[in-house]
Amino acid sequence: MTPQQQLQQWIADSGSIVFFGGAGVSTESGIPDFRSVDGLYRQQYDEPPETILSHTYFQRRTADFYRFYRAKMLCLDAQPNAAHRKLAELEAAGKLKAVVTQNIDGLHQAAGSRTVYELHGSIHRNYCTQCHAFYGPDFIAGGEGVPLCPVCGGLVKPDVVLYEEGLDQETVKGAVEAIRRADVLIVGGTSLVVYPAAGLINYYGGNRLVLINRDPTPCDAQADLVIHDSIGRVLGGIAL
Repeated sequence: MTPQQQLQQWIADSGSIVFFGGAGVSTESGIPDFRSVDGLYRQQYDEPPETILSHTYFQRRTADFYRFYRAKMLCLDAQPNAAHRKLAELEAAGKLKAVVTQNIDGLHQAAGSRTVYELHGSIHRNYCTQCHAFYGPDFIAGGEGVPLCPVCGGLVKPDVVLYEEGLDQETVKGAVEAIRRADVLIVGGTSLVVYPAAGLINYYGGNRLVLINRDPTPCDAQADLVIHDSIGRVLGGIAL
């Protein structure tokens, strides 16, 4: 039995699947991994992405933060790929109970997924830090410089978790409970090196842990099934 056939069988037999995904799920929709230091990045920015996307940098160099955020984080034209669509189909079929994601692009919801735990927040939610008025992503994307609330003049901040900031505990609690209840946990498109999010898979106590990633991860040895391939190709090949 091939790894793909084994995955197909486990999904067919399961009634409680949870998917945990990272940046590799979104790169197949054309969204770059912001931690990758490409040529364009080297030309435009003096600091590494982890520095620019930190709470300290946001406070001290707010305008530079938003220059990077608009250029590298707001990919509003991206569309769900085969992985997003298959996960939504599995949920609609009653097999998949939750998606836990490190991504902030909202593509799982765009594909039709309903139960999504966004560990690092979402670019689609932006709030005034003073009056808490809500703004969509176009408010940030369509402006220049530091976005200010037209209601009170306060700073509008994306609802994304920056480096040095803690994860939303209610979101983490929901993700942990979903993973604990899963009979199959599929981990895809993540190198499993960004903590604390990567540590969530340790809450899974079953014997059908599936890791799908192009490259090896530090957790390959503890998985019950490892597939080094495109997450879209693998999940897209699953028949319901």
